[in-house]
Amino acid sequence: MILKDIFQSDLVQEIEESGNLKHFSAGEIIVNMDSYIKHIPVVISGSIKVIRTEEDGREILLYYLTPGESCIVSILAGMKNETSKIKAIVEEDAEIMLIPSDKAKEWVRKYPDWTDFIFNLYQKRFEELLEVVNSVAFQKIDARLLHLIKQKSQLYNSKEISVTHQQLADELGITREATSRVLKQMEKDHLLILSRNKIELL
Repeated sequence: MILKDIFQSDLVQEIEESGNLKHFSAGEIIVNMDSYIKHIPVVISGSIKVIRTEEDGREILLYYLTPGESCIVSILAGMKNETSKIKAIVEEDAEIMLIPSDKAKEWVRKYPDWTDFIFNLYQKRFEELLEVVNSVAFQKIDARLLHLIKQKSQLYNSKEISVTHQQLADELGITREATSRVLKQMEKDHLLILSRNKIELL
């Protein structure tokens, strides 16, 4: 299991004893906005997208979680017994180790490698969030859209991804019409090929 590549054997044993390994299908919500975090998710296989929902219902993609990663926002909320500020949705079928949040707090004092894991996540997520802020503030829609498509291509390890224009629009917090218009221009520029609910990068 991937946990052995991250943690020392004594912590791996505790995780396996106190955690709950569950399978989730693509599209399932594992953390919802404003819900209390009782379990910290650690991705074993598959991937999760972490998004923020605004009051008007618009959503924006913050980052993806891949095997060996967890959501720093969920860890902090769980350890402080606060409600979640994000929504986590399974992007592709995933196995996830659900760790009780009280254990996560206890392990900070007990296991240096768990503390290192949290700090490393914090740094990585902070850098990704800076990219999101930079993208929203300074980049045009076409650059943001191409970056997202490339992210998904890397995530699925394929030049061809199954995604709708609406899904891309939702993740970027823009309209479907704007997304479709930009995608058609990208196709004219020979950056990608569009087909029904699929995009192929060239």
